[in-house]
Amino acid sequence: MLLDVIIDEAVDRALREDLAGGDLTTEACVGEDTRAIARARAKQALVVCGADVFARAFYRVDPGVRVEAKLPEGARASDGDVLFEVEGSARSILMAERTALNFAQRLSGIASHARQLVDALPEGSRTRITDTRKTTPGLRALERYAVRIGGAHNHRDTLGSAVLIKDNHIEAAGGIRAALDRARQRAPHTSKLEIEVESLAALDEALAAGADIVMLDNFKAGDIAAAVSKCRGRALVEVSGGVTLERIAELAAHGVDVISVGALTHTVRAADISLDLERL
Repeated sequence: MLLDVIIDEAVDRALREDLAGGDLTTEACVGEDTRAIARARAKQALVVCGADVFARAFYRVDPGVRVEAKLPEGARASDGDVLFEVEGSARSILMAERTALNFAQRLSGIASHARQLVDALPEGSRTRITDTRKTTPGLRALERYAVRIGGAHNHRDTLGSAVLIKDNHIEAAGGIRAALDRARQRAPHTSKLEIEVESLAALDEALAAGADIVMLDNFKAGDIAAAVSKCRGRALVEVSGGVTLERIAELAAHGVDVISVGALTHTVRAADISLDLERL
């Protein structure tokens, strides 16, 4: 679920960017009284996401338009399926069209990629696919919502929501044990301590220092199997770095608990959706 205040803030910012000088073309070519109906169609197989954001772009331009979602959030759509329908002032539809499509295409692209990764997990697997903080500035809440719609999970939302000790923290703190000891003294008692490690030797040090979760950064397949064995009953195992669709089943088979994928949000390809307008 997305809060209205988050949707409004994102949509209003996008509309200000696109309509800062009005819409010269629409105002010059289309009469004020002209009405139209427009249908947003999938141009590829995709997972539908972003209906509320899509609709809000039109409502913020003109509260009098009608927007209807033809497929529910998370539905699998085929090429040619109608996703959304918009009816009302032709001017209003044209003014909000690009902003609405940008959101729907971006969010549906993320949800579709997430669903691909989740579907690649072996049946019955307990491994989680998660995103990372590599999100578009200002759009994290929307993009992470799309990840959930695709069936994957979210990592920590903000720097203040969990302890995750990365390589630069280790360097700045003076080593793995020093970083974990300092974090344990200062973090809330409800917070688990996660630390990134880059070798089996570093993993041994992290486990000896009492890490609750270890992030295996760019580990080779053979080392991942050894790491999972070392951590069994002692710490959760997260794998990160260079994760592709082709590696999901292999990583899950090793018994890792979490696979975090930055590409879910930072390099995802927008879904292909078009809006076709018909004058009434």
